[in-house]
Amino acid sequence: MTWTPDEETLTAFRHLALQNAIEYEGKAAPGSVIGRLMGTRSDLREHGKIISPLIAKAVAEANKMATEQGIPALQAILEAEAPHLLEKREKKERREGLPELKNAVKGKVVLRFAPNPNGPLSFGHARGIVINGDYAKEWDGELILRFDDTDTVVKPPLPEAYKQIPEEAEWLLGFKPHRIVIASDQIPHYYKHATQMLEEGFGYVCQCSGETFKEFRVSKTECPCRDNTPSLNIELWTKMMNGTFVPGDAVVRVKTAMDLKNPALRDWPALRIQNTAEHPHPRESIGSKYRVWPLLDFQSAVEDKIQGVTHIIRGKDLMDSTRKQVLLYEHFGWTYPETTYWGRVKVHEWGGFSTSQMRRDIEAGLFTGWDDPRLPTLTALRNRGITAKALRDFWVELGVTQKDISVPLSTLFSHNTKSIDDDAPRLSFIRQPESITLDGEHPNQVQVEVHPNHSSRGMRTFDISKKTLWVEREDLLKSEVRLKGFANIHIEGKKAIMGSIDRNDRRPIIHWLPEPSTTNATLLVAEDGEVKHVEGKLETHSYPEGTMVQLERIGYARVIDSTTLIFTHS
Repeated sequence: MTWTPDEETLTAFRHLALQNAIEYEGKAAPGSVIGRLMGTRSDLREHGKIISPLIAKAVAEANKMATEQGIPALQAILEAEAPHLLEKREKKERREGLPELKNAVKGKVVLRFAPNPNGPLSFGHARGIVINGDYAKEWDGELILRFDDTDTVVKPPLPEAYKQIPEEAEWLLGFKPHRIVIASDQIPHYYKHATQMLEEGFGYVCQCSGETFKEFRVSKTECPCRDNTPSLNIELWTKMMNGTFVPGDAVVRVKTAMDLKNPALRDWPALRIQNTAEHPHPRESIGSKYRVWPLLDFQSAVEDKIQGVTHIIRGKDLMDSTRKQVLLYEHFGWTYPETTYWGRVKVHEWGGFSTSQMRRDIEAGLFTGWDDPRLPTLTALRNRGITAKALRDFWVELGVTQKDISVPLSTLFSHNTKSIDDDAPRLSFIRQPESITLDGEHPNQVQVEVHPNHSSRGMRTFDISKKTLWVEREDLLKSEVRLKGFANIHIEGKKAIMGSIDRNDRRPIIHWLPEPSTTNATLLVAEDGEVKHVEGKLETHSYPEGTMVQLERIGYARVIDSTTLIFTHS
């Protein structure tokens, strides 16, 4: 038997249609009404095919009534028949910035940013600093800067990074990290926890080779070392420490289970021997002091506990690290921090850069240093004129999502434009300069604004009494142009015939400079894997190093000195 709506249900359809028409000023939508109806009347969902045309009819009548009689007529009907539908629905407040930090308590939040100091910070590192720093600020919490420097072989620390990274973090954040922790100073703590694992039986010293243990892992078979007694493990641990064992002879493993679904979690390694005689730690206070070093998953887990970290925000590629560390925390009887993940962000123009690869390329002479404008390091970006605010806004806008994101560099540049444009004075730089001579009556001076939005910044005065002007070579190909801020001209060869001072047509505007107001200068442009030296004529100025300027018709640049600028972006 076919279902038929009763009179009460049909009236409900009409009321919802009227409500929607009022909210959207006579443009109610059937889909919106159906969605609201099904959200409150689950008993009607199975009759959707019958209900849809009835709703469409009710919506059409409501919209027609709104057009012919006006919205007040619809309001009057609902006031009399269903006044509750006139109550304004509470709109969910949209949170600005980052999403809510789960289980956070004001004043009790502790976060950490933990780079490997094998080089200074890069664009990718900025995400960790910005996101963690913003949350620490919002929740009146603490941000720990932790140097994860326990690998002296694969990713040996760079001594100068210990000084540079805190400076870069402060520049980016606008405040100093609340605490700085250096993992290589914490080795005794890691030894203490490793010893506890061995004594209490949830860790063991494994003497299997890497290949042998891989076979056990794949076959889900327990390694014979797993049955070591605590006393034997302590004996073997002592041999790891005193030099009896060499790298590869033994590792300390966390006892989990060899039949876990995820192979990465099966009795994972926590500490190993490093050859610090050949690869001493670059910090003089550490050097070759220790032979046994923690692997990152163990070191980070223990350090988070020691420092009282409450929230970890990390890449989704580290989910296995979380799973390993949770198992370790369960052994120790600790509560694991609240953890949030983000996906990867790839900038089209940079492709895949890593700190290790950049360091190798710099050492090979492919780049001039960490501040080479072709590199995505913070020092390079800062020297190019990218502001800390632009970087913060960029990362906050992308937020914390597990979705992988690919963005163009122009996204960062748009934030930077907002950050610098209001302060950047205007200057002219003439590339491939060609001289032309003014012909006709003209004043001896022209005044052009320092900044078009701020008359209080004053004017730039150009002396044109000598009649010689510099323009770009390609602009000579145009016959009718307007000299920016001055006059219309007609170009014939090397002659600029004066026209109207007032703008009276739509001819293209070109920038220019008079002979007395120029100096030979260089604009450095990082482009297509090169740093190009663009020579030209620069408007004479006295702006100090670091000043951001906008070069007319070119883009933004940072002043290096009176005759050199570095291009930021257009």
